[in-house]
Amino acid sequence: MSNDPILYTLETAPPAITALSTRDGHVVARFDARWGTPDGLWVDPVAGQITWTNMGADWEAADGTIERARLDGSQHEVLVGKGQIVTPKQLAVDRAEGHLYWCDREGMRIMRSRLDGTGIAVLLKRGNYPQDMPDFSRQCVGIALDLVARQIYWTQKGSPKGGIGRIFRMPMAMPEGTDPSSRTDIETLADHLPEPIDLHVCPGSNRLYWTDRGAAPDGNSLNMARIGARGLLEHKVILHGLDEGIGLAIDKTETFAFVSDLGGTVRVVDLKTGESHVLRQQSATTGIYLVE
Repeated sequence: MSNDPILYTLETAPPAITALSTRDGHVVARFDARWGTPDGLWVDPVAGQITWTNMGADWEAADGTIERARLDGSQHEVLVGKGQIVTPKQLAVDRAEGHLYWCDREGMRIMRSRLDGTGIAVLLKRGNYPQDMPDFSRQCVGIALDLVARQIYWTQKGSPKGGIGRIFRMPMAMPEGTDPSSRTDIETLADHLPEPIDLHVCPGSNRLYWTDRGAAPDGNSLNMARIGARGLLEHKVILHGLDEGIGLAIDKTETFAFVSDLGGTVRVVDLKTGESHVLRQQSATTGIYLVE
């Protein structure tokens, strides 16, 4: 049996979880995700489980869920739902502390729960649902954790093709006596981006990577910047030409990036040369996760 890393991908039409060999893109596993629009995922190979977010069937209704199953799709269960979240997006995990983190886009929040979906907490609230929903600038989308510095990074993409996207950072720990809607420990790291979506932080190299759905010249792209004390430095567009870029995964050696888009193209990108090739063409693809 091959020891090649496996890339797990979320397809939306129909909803499915597809695992791909990173060597040649062939499908090594696939199961029905049942409903809605799956968006972010985390794979725990030790427990033999996959956890994913689902934006639901109506993006203006609080019908979003976080779901979990075995790697073959069996033992499916809903961890978070029943009106608790609106449209959960990218999923990040602090395995050591036993927490899931996610952005709730139309809910305009950053949230956390235990790995089993209990103990739900709101860490950041950017607006009031549903009245503030029309303000796209409040929507929280991508999320990544720096587990060394204990920081949360997230994107607020702004209006489609609006050029008002931003990237922020704040401590994972909520300050004592702080309200999620009035945190004062938030840093704006980047502004006036096309439309940033998913994130990946590499504490070892102090780099942040992100996908972008926005307009030309720098939208629909894979991006990288160095994390500075007060912002992002040396921003570089590594790859142009995505078709509504969404998912992002970086290998442990920071040699290759994997990116997905709503056009259904899953690409492998050489981070040193910027060269890329298509791993697989499938249906519209949102979140991806690499298991090495």
